[in-house]
Amino acid sequence: MWEQIRSNRRRSIWLAMFMAALLVGLGYFLAEYFAPGYGIAGSVLACGIWMVMALTAYFGGNQMFLAMARAKRIEKQDLPRLYNIVEEMTIASGLSKMPAVYLIDDPAPNAFATGRNPENAAVAVTSGLVRMCNRDELQGVIAHEIGHIRNRDVLLMLFAGVMVGAIAILAEVGLRSHWFMGGRSRRSSGDGGGQAIIVLVAIALMILAPLIAQFIYFAISRKREYLADASAARYTRYPEGLASALEKIAAAPAKLASASKVTAPMYIINPLSRDGSRAANLSSTHPPITERIKILRAMGGASFAAYDEAFRRTQRKRAGVIPASALQDQEDIDLRTPTAAERLDRLVMPVGVTMAEMAGSADAQAAKRRAREVDDVLYRKDRYRALACPCGTSLKIPPGYLASQVTCPHCERRHEVTRFQTMDASDPAGPS
Repeated sequence: MWEQIRSNRRRSIWLAMFMAALLVGLGYFLAEYFAPGYGIAGSVLACGIWMVMALTAYFGGNQMFLAMARAKRIEKQDLPRLYNIVEEMTIASGLSKMPAVYLIDDPAPNAFATGRNPENAAVAVTSGLVRMCNRDELQGVIAHEIGHIRNRDVLLMLFAGVMVGAIAILAEVGLRSHWFMGGRSRRSSGDGGGQAIIVLVAIALMILAPLIAQFIYFAISRKREYLADASAARYTRYPEGLASALEKIAAAPAKLASASKVTAPMYIINPLSRDGSRAANLSSTHPPITERIKILRAMGGASFAAYDEAFRRTQRKRAGVIPASALQDQEDIDLRTPTAAERLDRLVMPVGVTMAEMAGSADAQAAKRRAREVDDVLYRKDRYRALACPCGTSLKIPPGYLASQVTCPHCERRHEVTRFQTMDASDPAGPS
């Protein structure tokens, strides 16, 4: 395992170093283009921009990602099922500290992990994912994200994203200056041939550098998804859970509202495009979903060796994704089958119907129960209050509600809501 992590890290670091060289080169040629003789200063300035962005990302990147996703932190009393799964996968992975758990109010099912190290890491899932997935599926997704934390992928992706941002900023400034000045920025009298070469290289870098950096960023992301999938199978010993979750996420019609090109590689599935039928290419942030599902379902065990063998068999490739040195002395890990305790959300069955109807009814009941749990949490986080109607309806009163009465939409009873008008943080009756 550690050899695989080191191998993936070495390859990714080489790619990141190439991005750094691209950034320095861009700074040099831009400076030479606009201010001949100041190329070194331009490289230093480019490094300075990256350093400021990197320090900001290192110390506050996880909170920036969570804020961009509009994620809200939850505790065990909010969603015990989700919280317990994170606890279980933390133990299974051997992490020194359990990641913080966040919920994103979005119907699109997805998840991501962030944090510069396991001590300040966080796992964020959307409300759509919690509503859609049963326990085994949710466990597979959480195990995948904790695999990213365990393998230190999140820190590398954080720095790679910052590098892409720095290159994009420099290139954008250069292009805008070039067009604003009409391409007449070099007024020095020197070697005309040398000036022409610098002009051509500078313009080429302004156009191509952001694209090249973006492709490298995506390549780093794709390489690390396979290991996270293998880690999830190892932690859960049930790869079918993750495979089923990926299938559901890919089939969901909704798209994540808060996602962007920069944050897309952080998610378990590309939130901007989930076409799992297409082959992977330079613009893909993730391997094709259909390939990932096939590999997981072809596993004969839960070890890295079983994942590597399944990869070679399903992709018809002689080389696997895990180096041979990482497969030495790997113990066999048997797959497990779901237990009744892990299927509690499927146990409430109606009487006197066929097995197919029972399964469908149980799934529907479980989905309603999960949706109700998630909705209650989100209402509490948004400081709504619940008003119980005798007919069984729970009326949600928003903060700042000014009317003195509210009508139940089911039984049409009218309720006094004077004491539900405000929900300030100082309100002792408000939810915590």
